[in-house]
Amino acid sequence: MLYFIEVVLPLAVSKTFTYEVSEAEFHYIQIGMRVAVPFGKTKIYTALVLDKNNTSPQLYEAKEIHQILDEKPVVNLHQIEHWKWIASYYMCSLGEVFRSALPSGYILESETIISAKENAEIDSDNLKDDEYLILEALKSQSSITVQDVIKILGKKTVFPIINRLLSKGALVLQEEISEQYKPKLVRYIKLHESFLQQEQLAELLEVLSKAKKQRELVLHYFQLQAREKAPISVKKLIETSGSSAAIVKSLVDKTIFEEYYIAQDRVAFDKEDDSQFTLSEAQQLTFDSIQENFKTFDVNLLHGVTASGKTEIYIKILEQYIKEGKQVLFLLPEIALTTQLVQRLTAYFGNEVAVFHSKYTNNERIEVWNQVLENSPKAKVVIGVRSALFLPFSNLGCIIVDEEHEQTFKQKDPAPRYHARDAAIVLAKQHGAKVVLGSATPSLETYYNVQTNKYGLTELKVRYGNVVLPEIQLVDLKDKYFRKKMSGHFSDELLEEITETLSKGEQVILFQNRRGFSPYVECMTCGHVPHCPSCDVSLTYYKFKNQLRCHYCGHSIANPSHCHSCQSVDVTSKGFGTEQIEMELKSLFPEKNIGRMDQDTTRGKFGFEKIIDSFKNREIDVLVGTQMLAKGLDFDNVTLVGILNADNLLNQPNFRAYERAYQMMMQVSGRAGRSEKKGKVVIQTYNPYHNTIQQVLGNDYIGMYKEQIYERQNFKYPPFFRLVKLTLKHRDFDKLKEGSMWIYNVLSQNLDMPVLGPEEPAINRIRNEYIRTIMVKIPVQKHLGNTKKNIAKVLMSFEAVPQYRSIKVKVDVDVY
Repeated sequence: MLYFIEVVLPLAVSKTFTYEVSEAEFHYIQIGMRVAVPFGKTKIYTALVLDKNNTSPQLYEAKEIHQILDEKPVVNLHQIEHWKWIASYYMCSLGEVFRSALPSGYILESETIISAKENAEIDSDNLKDDEYLILEALKSQSSITVQDVIKILGKKTVFPIINRLLSKGALVLQEEISEQYKPKLVRYIKLHESFLQQEQLAELLEVLSKAKKQRELVLHYFQLQAREKAPISVKKLIETSGSSAAIVKSLVDKTIFEEYYIAQDRVAFDKEDDSQFTLSEAQQLTFDSIQENFKTFDVNLLHGVTASGKTEIYIKILEQYIKEGKQVLFLLPEIALTTQLVQRLTAYFGNEVAVFHSKYTNNERIEVWNQVLENSPKAKVVIGVRSALFLPFSNLGCIIVDEEHEQTFKQKDPAPRYHARDAAIVLAKQHGAKVVLGSATPSLETYYNVQTNKYGLTELKVRYGNVVLPEIQLVDLKDKYFRKKMSGHFSDELLEEITETLSKGEQVILFQNRRGFSPYVECMTCGHVPHCPSCDVSLTYYKFKNQLRCHYCGHSIANPSHCHSCQSVDVTSKGFGTEQIEMELKSLFPEKNIGRMDQDTTRGKFGFEKIIDSFKNREIDVLVGTQMLAKGLDFDNVTLVGILNADNLLNQPNFRAYERAYQMMMQVSGRAGRSEKKGKVVIQTYNPYHNTIQQVLGNDYIGMYKEQIYERQNFKYPPFFRLVKLTLKHRDFDKLKEGSMWIYNVLSQNLDMPVLGPEEPAINRIRNEYIRTIMVKIPVQKHLGNTKKNIAKVLMSFEAVPQYRSIKVKVDVDVY
């Protein structure tokens, strides 16, 4: 009888594959285990077992697996079901979900190992220099990798040389796969058992009477053991005794000490004793209301104004589910936010909190994965960004999605292009768990679901400690420029407020949603603007590095001293970004410490922590930043927030521009006056009478919601229509144009709904590939699954046309 397993590979292949296994392997393997399987000519990949059966594949001969990688499943059935839903809903392959979900340390590929063929007779006169160097390297070591060959030869293209040596019978190739994850082992020490009796101890001290330092170390070991009553690490022994590793080694060599190793977590948190708190009256009413709503609704929106103390309510909800022995997932939109929240939650829950995001190393992420898989007490609460959604929960009780309106919950590239908030609601339904969506400015879709009675609603309208909302002041930039009352990009009113705030020893946040010094440089003689050679976009100017850089492909050039078109030296920068604001502030307030928080200053693992801690400890007086600053950060000494150009937010080519501008301005404003000191917000704009800005001024969310929902209905946008966007890319402009028209015509014929395009986006070439987009608007009353199947069929037909096969097509469901 033959035995088979069905597996999924972490590749963009849209189907699963069947492999043959022995009877013993068949009975040992469980669904959710990883196996190494051959795929293609030579490569071996990690695959995930989805099913076991006795049915052989019809269209191809099943290969045998290479090896079993796990002793027990690393993925549970809940996850596999959730991944299948993501693959189906967001129109991508299960392999792409698998690759995105699993920590990369778990996804292994084989490495080609090169060794010399035994007894091969090679005439060295017939060898070229490159071939000779490889064979010489193999004389000194038994095997080398392809990467070693690249280093030896100093060139990247080495396969033709390896193939020549293979054809001469000089080499043997084999594929090897090795586990990347290694547990953190800490070296501990203990006294050898032969010295545990009283008589032997006296003998030992007598033996060491001449080795004074060794004797002192042994005596210090006894003191430490009596005090700690726990295993003693070598590191701790050396640190507390002031001894050295050499002395420890000599005691181990004399078999007086014995070494042993204990696996330890790479990340651990400590609980603080004074972290307890009680909810205010308003918070307690909100908490009770959420509990009541959970009886009727699985999903509840907590609509609370900024600084209303939503985090304290979340902590009490978490505590309740932890007492019931459940796991809890706390989703955040940005890594920057996890920094402050981790400090607050670990102070309260101690080492019951696990953190999962991309700034963690591979080994750290695998440890968190294993803790969640084992339902460990160290991972009762998981805090993370959208990728934390894929962790192996088996006993999930509640998911909290903070700042649920944030666009960063939507994965852009690569596939799966999922929305973490929506996927979290589906995950919670699979586990029978509850969901709390928290925001001061909920997304229109969520609030619409509240209005249509799909979600419950709890409102919290007062700030914590009855702190008043900040006063908002509008500054008309048109008028200020006309009256010559501007200093750089600061109006006299904003400068006055900054000066006054700093003189009181309080802090300032300034928001400008554009990084770099200025968006572009322009020749004042001929109007030439330097563009990226690979992308259809102007280069951003960075003054600190004195270079122009493309934000899409990373191409950079030195800042030109003259125009590349007409050789004029009259070249100037236009517009402004965070770097320029920082430099202006340094010249206006030379004695003050100015900080900047954007993608360029937070690249390192602890980039966010360093800036946030410095600001919290009042080492920075004024913090300039992009949208990273707008979300959920809590600084009690900030009393002034300045928005330098609100029109940047409003004038975006996006149907959500006004909604996002309102959310961003309200969120940034919410950073001011979060304690007993009253806050102030200064918004600089060329259009102070714009509806959205007036709504921000009056904190009128309902007014914004009604206006935007009316427009959405009129122009066929969510939540009344679902959007599926097809993005086509190719280096040949004419072929792309022809292919996109083919898809558009077939979709228009097959779908009874609006199909828009094909059109060129605002940036129509990135990395030398031209771009065209097609938008399908699906009415809510139409069957979404059937429509997607029709779109998938059209795309399969498109791939079958030989001349269009090289055109890349990207599908994005719920593109907003």
